[in-house]
Amino acid sequence: MSMPSRMPEPYGQGGGANLADILERVLDKGIVIAGDIRINLLDIELLTIKLRLIVASVDKAKEMGIDWWEDDPALSSGARRNELARENAELRERLARLEELELSRSPEESRALKEGGAPEESHAAQDVREEPS
Repeated sequence: MSMPSRMPEPYGQGGGANLADILERVLDKGIVIAGDIRINLLDIELLTIKLRLIVASVDKAKEMGIDWWEDDPALSSGARRNELARENAELRERLARLEELELSRSPEESRALKEGGAPEESHAAQDVREEPS
């Protein structure tokens, strides 16, 4: 009577499917690894480092309310476009204010500014600089 062999299977044969199943389950459910490192000297806290690691699929992360990569311009082309559009709108608004200020100046003031002198302030320029009460 012979005894069945109880030798483990080589790594390449059955381990791949098990690893894939484990990885699928971890990504589907998510896993959190948390740890704190504290350095104290004579009961005085010098340094605290809080480490949090979350391993999950993108869908699971969104379910948990984690979506920081969508707003990061370095990681999302949509966020980059939004940032450029916001910056463009701010620059257009700033340019419009400067053009409005330039149009409110009298020709004498504009000429004096181009020549390097300090013009007298017109009433329109004073109105633009005054804060409403």
